[in-house]
Amino acid sequence: MTLRRLASSDAAALERFLESRRDSSMFLRSNAHRAGIEYAGQPFQAVYVAAVSDGAVAGVVAHSWNGMLILQAPDAPEVIATACVTESGRPVSGIVGPAEQVRAARTALGLAKAPTTTDSREVLYAVDLTHFVVPDPLVDRVRASRPPRADERDILCGWRLAYDREALGAQDTDAQRRSSAAFLDAQIADGHVWVATEADAPVSLSAFNAALPDIVQVGGVYTPPPLRCRGHARVAVAASLLAAQARGVSRAVLFTANANAARAYEAVGFRPVGDYGVVLFRRPSPLARA
Repeated sequence: MTLRRLASSDAAALERFLESRRDSSMFLRSNAHRAGIEYAGQPFQAVYVAAVSDGAVAGVVAHSWNGMLILQAPDAPEVIATACVTESGRPVSGIVGPAEQVRAARTALGLAKAPTTTDSREVLYAVDLTHFVVPDPLVDRVRASRPPRADERDILCGWRLAYDREALGAQDTDAQRRSSAAFLDAQIADGHVWVATEADAPVSLSAFNAALPDIVQVGGVYTPPPLRCRGHARVAVAASLLAAQARGVSRAVLFTANANAARAYEAVGFRPVGDYGVVLFRRPSPLARA
């Protein structure tokens, strides 16, 4: 088994490996499908380093355009992660992937004590879209859900900023406001955002932060605090799953460490299938020995 940087000719081998672990490989698969596996510094691109044996990928780490390190390396994640960061030569802004892999890679990179804005071991959930539960308020049309309207952008960008602050430890700065708005704008442009409504006014937001023909990853679900505990989030999430199902998607995943959010997801049929680590550093961190 050897470690090497992947090239476009390795795309099929990488997809075979990731598809067999699809619940915890959404960021890797989605980014590779969207931007390929050659790196030129553009959004969604990454340097991919893999353990390869007889042409088959056995583990991979990607160092993304935004500094995030994304792992799917069941064996020796620390070795592949170190090789990937050495190959990219760029600072690490965060690490995501199966939780034990994240822990091992972070320690090997000398970042175990680096200050973070988020350091979370989250529950990974999945649901088969032939078996999810559509909430009664959506069935009975007491509440509805739809894509956002243009005149709702400012409200929803505020919600995205609030989500980033609450869930990811972001600060309320001009730069963060621009980043949160740009992220949401891109999701809307891709057709990956839905709002639950009451009397046609938005009450909750659901989105996909990664999407493929066979599977989607729900992320950025947000309900303003005064509107919580009324079932709005489960309506928004269920509506997004109905839309995915209509597109031919067969499965959905998400991860969360929030017990209240977990109850909403479980109410529409999500069940735990593993765990997921999310580490976001307070500032981009190079290798400790660099």
